[in-house]
Amino acid sequence: MTLESLPLVEPGRLMLNISVPMRDGIDLSADIWLPPSSLGNGPWPVLLLRTIYDNQEARYIDWAREFTVHGYAVVMQDCRGRGDSGGQWEPYVCELYDGYDTHEWIGQQDWCDGNVGTFGLSYPGFTQTLPATMRSKYLKAVAPIASQQDNYGHHRVNGVIHHNVSFAFLNMLGRSMQYESLKHFDQDSFFFALPLETAMEEVSSTHPYYAGVIAHEQYDEWWASYSLRDKYDQPQVPSYFITGWFDSLSNENFKLFNGWSKHARTEDARKKTKLLVGPWSHQVAPWGRLPMGDNGEYADRSFGDQALSDVIEMHTRWYDQHLKGIDTGINDEPPIKLFVMGANKWRFENEWPIARTKWTHYYMHSEGNAAESGGILSTTPPEKTQPTDNFSYDPANPVKSLGSQYQTFDWCGPRDRSKIQLREDVLVFTTDPLVRDTEVTGPIRAKIWATSSAIDTDFTAALTDVEPDGKAIALCEGIVRARFRNGTDKPEMMIPGEIYEFEIDMWNTSNMFKEGHCIRIEISSSNFPRYNRNLNTGNPIATDIEIKIANQKLYHDSQHPSHVTLPIIPT
Repeated sequence: MTLESLPLVEPGRLMLNISVPMRDGIDLSADIWLPPSSLGNGPWPVLLLRTIYDNQEARYIDWAREFTVHGYAVVMQDCRGRGDSGGQWEPYVCELYDGYDTHEWIGQQDWCDGNVGTFGLSYPGFTQTLPATMRSKYLKAVAPIASQQDNYGHHRVNGVIHHNVSFAFLNMLGRSMQYESLKHFDQDSFFFALPLETAMEEVSSTHPYYAGVIAHEQYDEWWASYSLRDKYDQPQVPSYFITGWFDSLSNENFKLFNGWSKHARTEDARKKTKLLVGPWSHQVAPWGRLPMGDNGEYADRSFGDQALSDVIEMHTRWYDQHLKGIDTGINDEPPIKLFVMGANKWRFENEWPIARTKWTHYYMHSEGNAAESGGILSTTPPEKTQPTDNFSYDPANPVKSLGSQYQTFDWCGPRDRSKIQLREDVLVFTTDPLVRDTEVTGPIRAKIWATSSAIDTDFTAALTDVEPDGKAIALCEGIVRARFRNGTDKPEMMIPGEIYEFEIDMWNTSNMFKEGHCIRIEISSSNFPRYNRNLNTGNPIATDIEIKIANQKLYHDSQHPSHVTLPIIPT
């Protein structure tokens, strides 16, 4: 892209491919956007984007134009080994020192007034938080969108491989990675490939990151080398975390907010850190593509005009406060702003989980017919023996991922799962139609008792909002791998036929189940390709190619009261 191809930019206000020196002698390439001459000759506060994708991505070009009009200089930099930058990209790890060195370089430029903030989505969100732990005196605040604490909660979820996320990540990188053997690929053709450790060989036999995801089942130094989980006491600036209920990184953002707001180095940083959660996904949001039209309408559910937000206003209100010293009122607001789906309203809260939550067990009941949509969900504990619900899980025919926090653009969000719930390997438990509006806002957890004919298998759970017309709208979901039921550091196979207790973390949601709607829980053993299939053999996951069918039994009697715990918010 040349200066001439960028209309509305005055000559001399855009500098392309500027070299930014790193401590090891490598130069990183950056484009520098200065405010229009009508705003004077500076210096100005600076907003920094560091990206692995493309520092001339159309979305960020539009943002840069808007930011400069609001009186900010903008630096958009290719990360190490990406785009026009030198060096070799080591995913995530290299962003610590490179980010800090960039903060220091910007702060010393004559067009910078000494105040630096950051912006960007996904990986560019992570390039904001990690180097903040090094505390450049120029960095005054950060605003990561859809970022993560580390990738053990993103590319691995409780030890299970976040299969689609890992493939999609490499698929995006295949367009510009500096690995000669890597090419862009159709990820769908690779989802079923076995064994997992060589599934990428047709694309790249050298890419180390995917190999690491497959090899490192437990949280170890490979993941910890760039994790924030033990570094929250190091940042000294406030952070504005932005995510969506259907974001594949939503769970990570709650970890980030709680870690940062409770443990940041200064009281000022702790008190001023914010979290914004909208009815968005990783791909569908005010900062990305919107298949829901202009009125906040997805294919299967509408959230109204109020679901849409102005991403530029989000940033300028935050940075006018923290970089320009303008009182925008944002620091006076409670730290959490969330969108309650169903009610379709924004609301402020003070903590997560919400202090006034009424934690309520909804128990699973049936006469052995939950696979025929006959299961009942109620707050009444089981008082007697009940028949088990049985199903067979065949890894060759897994339950298809649809909705919730699935990352794929076309299938994410509040999708209708009613047809999936007709499968013979999906158990369904549903409340009676609600007699009043019921708000569920907070972390969702399921606890089940089950047996399997396999020595290792998976169990999944999903929460859906059943509308009067029969649509079952996906809200959130989770998975547990049997061998990791006691933690990934204590893998243990099952004894076939023995009853085990399993806890399933279903992440977080905020939804008003309207009067006349039903609350429904699904239980099954696969969610594919969001998560990699358990082949039911107990063999090493990376090298396994053998497939076995597992016969599963779910118990829900008085001694094994399988249930989901819902965070009910009193109204």
